[in-house]
Amino acid sequence: MPKTASLRPTLTRLAEPMESLGRLLRDWLPRQRWFAGKDRPVTELGLLSMTELFPGCLHLLVHAGHAGHTGVPSPGGTPPAGDCYQLLLGVREHPAPRLGRALIGQVQDGPLAGLTVYDALHDPRSAQLLLDRLRHPGTAGPLRFECDPDQRVPAGLVPRLLDAEQSNSSLVYGDEYILKVFRRIQPGVNPDLEVPGALARQGCHRVPAPVAWFQTKHPFQATLGVLQPYLRDASDGWTLALHALAAGDDFTAQARALGAATAEVHLALASAFPVGAPGENGRTASAMVERLDAAAHCVPALQPYVPGLRAAFAALTGCDAGPPAQRIHGDLHLGQVLRAGRDWFVIDFEGEPSRPLSERRSAHSPVRDIAGMLRSFDYAARQRRPWRPEWARRCREAYCAGYAARAGWDPRKKHGLLRAYETDRAVYEVLYEARHRPDWLPVPMAAIERLAVRGD
Repeated sequence: MPKTASLRPTLTRLAEPMESLGRLLRDWLPRQRWFAGKDRPVTELGLLSMTELFPGCLHLLVHAGHAGHTGVPSPGGTPPAGDCYQLLLGVREHPAPRLGRALIGQVQDGPLAGLTVYDALHDPRSAQLLLDRLRHPGTAGPLRFECDPDQRVPAGLVPRLLDAEQSNSSLVYGDEYILKVFRRIQPGVNPDLEVPGALARQGCHRVPAPVAWFQTKHPFQATLGVLQPYLRDASDGWTLALHALAAGDDFTAQARALGAATAEVHLALASAFPVGAPGENGRTASAMVERLDAAAHCVPALQPYVPGLRAAFAALTGCDAGPPAQRIHGDLHLGQVLRAGRDWFVIDFEGEPSRPLSERRSAHSPVRDIAGMLRSFDYAARQRRPWRPEWARRCREAYCAGYAARAGWDPRKKHGLLRAYETDRAVYEVLYEARHRPDWLPVPMAAIERLAVRGD
């Protein structure tokens, strides 16, 4: 078979390619940074959709089933229990040597026997052809490619795959555009398409607007990827904070400006989407306690602090309800903001990928975003010894002051609300680090001790 010959004849027998591919993917998937089921054995891999995107490249949606779950979609289009992942697989007889790190393996039997399969996003040719699909709206099987008619993306932009640790895969084209390819797919419009588009229509320039995107209609409607302008001269807030710490520089002016930018985005979100009533603190506290109990069951180190953390959530029921619920970022931290020149920009509105899409698209208290950023300052201050808690405290104060000046209300005056959301965030961090980065576990555990004992 030539290196770029069409694979279409094999696609008439979907089960056979998946049966032979499954053995390779079962080993490869759990090793990927974006695979969410590392702590649960994969008991089943099922094919939900397979499309020849272009010669030599297959687009797959696969279901990773775990013990007790089945991989059969319901008649109404609801995805099966478990996780659905998007894969772009290159298939060649002899892949180029530069693709060595992307190799998945050689298929031993079935229609693809003898061919080598690899992650096509590492292949510059495949990455360029994917951009061409986005430049020319149309369909490929159940896939639909769309773009903003007022934006013209030039041809021939050189692609590079970002190596940053993240829950999706991102390609940068010619330092002009960035394409986020979602890996874990859930039904519905992804907030990373929905929110930036809505903010652009509001005239909010703190968020890069979508230029092109692609979606699927089978086995359910879902967003698969979004192309946006790439801020080539920007630095992310995390890198800037670490550089300031290493140099012994003050970061309060940047933190204050970031607080004001966060408030500006929140105000634009409140204009772009319906605003609800102030949050029901009792229901919020109950949900936080449930998450705490589940995390403590998985991470024994949390258990001694459970009574104190429960007290933080219990105090929420007697607090001022705070600002109205609205659309928020959902996973705000220093890695989700960029500084270009004197301006801060906010990116990655997908929210926490581990949470259901319906929850990520629903209204929440903006205090949740604020708490996430405050926790991020603490993370930065604890990246090297001696830890710098005073640096974090000054940044937290400056951030809240900047937010208050733009939003018209001060997060620091919602102490019980802010403590509860920061505690909830720290509990999430403990569970995340225990599963993915055990060496980082002391960072959120230090916050857990502080919040459980002193509550400040």
